[in-house]
This record gives sequence, C-alpha cells and structure tokens, in this order.
Amino acid sequence: MKCLIPNIGSTSFKYRVLDMPSESVLAEGRVERIGQPGGECADYPAAIRKCIAAIAGEGNAQKSLSEIGAVGFKVVHAGPHNAPQLIDDEFLAAMEEFSFLAPAHNPAYIAAIQAFRQELPGVPLVAVMEPFPYRFMDEASTTYAVPYEWRRDYGIRRYGFHGASHRSASERIQALLGRKNLRHISCHLGGSSSLAAFRDGIAIDVSMGASPQSGLPQNNRVGDIDVFAVLHMMKKLGLDPDRMAALLGSRSGLAGISGTSGDIRDLDQAAAAGNKRSRLALDVFVYAIRHYVGAFMLELGGLDVLTFSGGIGENNAEIRSAVCRNLSAFGVELDGNRNRTARGEGAISAENSAVKIWIIPANEEVIVARETAAVVNREMAVGQAK
Repeated sequence: MKCLIPNIGSTSFKYRVLDMPSESVLAEGRVERIGQPGGECADYPAAIRKCIAAIAGEGNAQKSLSEIGAVGFKVVHAGPHNAPQLIDDEFLAAMEEFSFLAPAHNPAYIAAIQAFRQELPGVPLVAVMEPFPYRFMDEASTTYAVPYEWRRDYGIRRYGFHGASHRSASERIQALLGRKNLRHISCHLGGSSSLAAFRDGIAIDVSMGASPQSGLPQNNRVGDIDVFAVLHMMKKLGLDPDRMAALLGSRSGLAGISGTSGDIRDLDQAAAAGNKRSRLALDVFVYAIRHYVGAFMLELGGLDVLTFSGGIGENNAEIRSAVCRNLSAFGVELDGNRNRTARGEGAISAENSAVKIWIIPANEEVIVARETAAVVNREMAVGQAK
C-alpha cells in the first residue's frame, strides 16, 4: 500500500509517500510560507494540488493518483479520540471542539483534511493521534487537581503530544541496543519541544499536558506557568480568554523572554554577542529540560538511555552538553568530542557512561504510515467479513 503522509505546519506543508510495508520512500517534498508574502501557494488547497502534481503523473514516482491507497495525518488534538482511525465528520467536529487547546495545529490540519477530501475523493483519510503512545499512562499522571467533572465531562486531562517522534525514538533505540527492557528518556527538541519517559517501550510520562502550550517553553508558546499568574495578568491587562490565549500561544516562550526571536540559532548568536535576555532564554530552556529529566529519572527508578531528536536535539551540541552537565553521579557521561562532531544518528556518550546517550533523527512519517496502513487493512478485513 502506498501511503501519502502530509506533515502540516501553521504556514508549511511537508509530505512523504511511503510504500508499505517495506517503508521505502517513493517521493517527498515541501511547500513553505503558505498564505504568506512571497510564498508559493495562497492556501492549503493550492499547496495540496502542488503536492499531488509532484507525486503523480508522467515522470513522477506514481503514474496516477489511483496508486495512493491512503493518506495519513499526524493529528494533534481531538480530545478523547486518541486511537488511530478513519476521519469522518464526527472526528472533524471533535478537532474543532479542541481547537482552542491547539490553535497552531488543529485549524491548519482541519483545512488540509477538508482539501484532501475534495482532491482525493474515495481515498481513505486516517488520523494518527499524537497522544496515542501515552494511552498506558497511569490515571494519577494524567489527572489535574481540579473538579473531577472537568475530566469526566469536558476531557480536561493531560494528553501529551509529539507522540510519533517519541515513539520512533523509542523503537529505534530498542533496535540499536538490541533490547526492549530499557528505561529511556526521549528529548524531542525543536521549535516545539517535549520529553517523554519510556519503560520497556511503554510511555509512562510526558512533559506536555492538556495542550501543546504546556511543558517546556516553546519557540513562541509559554510552557508551564502558574495558572493564577495568568489570571492575575488577565485582570491587570484587561484581557479576555481569547486575547490571553493568543499572547501565551504566539508571543511568549523563548521569544517572549528574549524580546526578539525564539529560534535557538538566533538566541545562540545573540547570547554570544552579549545579549543577556537571549542568554536567559537559553538558560530557561535548558533548566526546564533538566527539570523533566530529573523527574522522569526518579519515576523510572534510574536511566539506561537518553536520546535527542528534533531540529535542536539533532543539531545543537551546546544544548545537548548543557542538558547533560554535571550528571555523572547519575551515570550520564557525555563524550565532548563525539557530541561536537556528531552528524546524524549516533552515540555521543563516553565509553564509561552507564547511561547511553544517542542522537536519533525523528522519523514521524514511518510511525504514521504504519498506523495508517493498519487502520485501512483492518477496515478492509471488516468489510470483507460482512
């Protein structure tokens, strides 16, 4: 089965076509600055048409669109709808209901899904949910200390996100080390960042909660904050919930601290030039990562492996070094030379380190393609049984 896997950003669109179950990549590409000045496409339907034109037809990887067996989406938030499933109107309504909690993700994915419905009628569209790997987490770790009715009636609980990236890191490190009985902390660090803890390949905790705005400070999203500080500032500044949500979701995070950029590359450059607020933003980011590393080590009862994925995790040696600093008492020993010269997948721990430290490039598309093919095959089997 040939699966088209779109990866939707707020203004970008990446895609990959994988042949399942071999998982070979048949085509891939990207469209940037959708709807932005100087961009290639005015909207998502135009970007999707550009994608389809690039993958099917004379001279392309696919002779026709009829070869596409399914389209799989890495959907961020649909509340309690966490299992991989075919996308229908009820599912889209659930995405709409939880869009306030995922304003940078859900509206873009809803627009893309609707566009694919028009462009590829009859092709199964599958949602692979970001919180899916965290379904085995203990209820105590997913429940907030608020009236229980909020959880029961409105779905207010910790969900966790970046599930495809963390799951791919978990599966890959098990294969590399040749064992499943691992206490593993996965660090997905990028424009959006989170940590997840795995025991024997099962996720037991994650830094993000009810929304992708929680956990670590993001590029321009807030991360963890005392809710009463938010309520206090709403009164002080005269902000309604929508305006405060916009401030926390697009004008906060590392960019809010620095006052300029939330991009780690910009912050590194500015900090090196003596900009104190950029230095503070970097320090806050590292502090938050180490906070969760420590909490997860305690919950796991120790640590066997620490992995870094995502644009920052894979490419920023300084951040990796800062995260691992002074952790030798816990068995974490980074090899400075390996860390500085690392390119792509590889071990960066010292030879005598009890905890193995690896860079694992994110491979979310493979996870989404596997689940997409499984959903479609299951639906076909049910149809044949009838």
